[in-house]
Amino acid sequence: MVIKKVLEQKEWDDFVLLNGEQFLQSWQWGEFQKNLGRKIWRMAVYENNEIVAAALIVKYKLLFNKSYFYSPRGPIIEESGPPAGGWNLEYGILLEEIKKLAEEEGVIFWRFESPNSKFQIPNSKKVADVQPSKTVILDLKKTPDEIFTKMHSKTRYNIRLAEKQGVKIYEKTGEGAEVFLKLLKETSLRDQFRAHPDNYYSHLLNFNPQFVRLYVAEYENKILAANLMIFSSKTATYLHGASSNLHRNVMAPYLLHWFIIQEAVKNGYFYYDFWGIDEKKWPGVTRFKKGFNGEEVIYPGTFDLPFSNFWYNVYRVGKMVKKI
Repeated sequence: MVIKKVLEQKEWDDFVLLNGEQFLQSWQWGEFQKNLGRKIWRMAVYENNEIVAAALIVKYKLLFNKSYFYSPRGPIIEESGPPAGGWNLEYGILLEEIKKLAEEEGVIFWRFESPNSKFQIPNSKKVADVQPSKTVILDLKKTPDEIFTKMHSKTRYNIRLAEKQGVKIYEKTGEGAEVFLKLLKETSLRDQFRAHPDNYYSHLLNFNPQFVRLYVAEYENKILAANLMIFSSKTATYLHGASSNLHRNVMAPYLLHWFIIQEAVKNGYFYYDFWGIDEKKWPGVTRFKKGFNGEEVIYPGTFDLPFSNFWYNVYRVGKMVKKI
């Protein structure tokens, strides 16, 4: 087995597609991180000239000239099983290369969240999820009529209601970032969550129109809801959403999702990922997403592997102090 950096987009994306197609490990997501000014590596383990494991690694800066590595929904491991020689995860070639890179880059820990439960590293610590560990994924390999019929009756009713009320759905281009940010401020205040900085969404919405798209729902010349979507491999992912406090009775978000689902089917996508559910933290949002009758998927979650216990403890104490 050998490890090396992957330089070809097709080779990288083909492996990600065959092994769970996580868009956060896609080539384009790495390019987006570079666009934000972050340093990235695409490392892959090869056996017999075939990739058997890969990790997009993004470097995030911390105080005191320290930093950490993050592999969002990675590393990706070949789903068919370990290579012929077997996986020794504690001393595996991928981990050793990451440790070496960490030393060169002043990195104090590696944060990872492989979707494959087989990927377990001794001495790693389970931490709060960065990406949601539970989601709902709708199978699009059916006709729109079949998908619609399987939805919860209340979901179907609300879609029809929005149609009768004259809600219009379309893809927003041009000043899309401005529209989305305005709605997001309303949503974060209403639902009490912390959003990313404005420039994150601006970069994302102006990044690649094939990879990132914004769809909006309009009623009486007012935009009531907006969905920021990622289209990667065979999956359409509802990454971020925002909605107005106005006219909530016309059920615009229901029709907005239904429109995008039909567009995804038409364009040959196989799955629609609603991205995150949590019945305790977001009961209303979870009920809304589950109404479309997708399959619930649970991932192992987020883990930290410290490379320096001293600096990692300093980091953890700093995080706790910030919350007080």
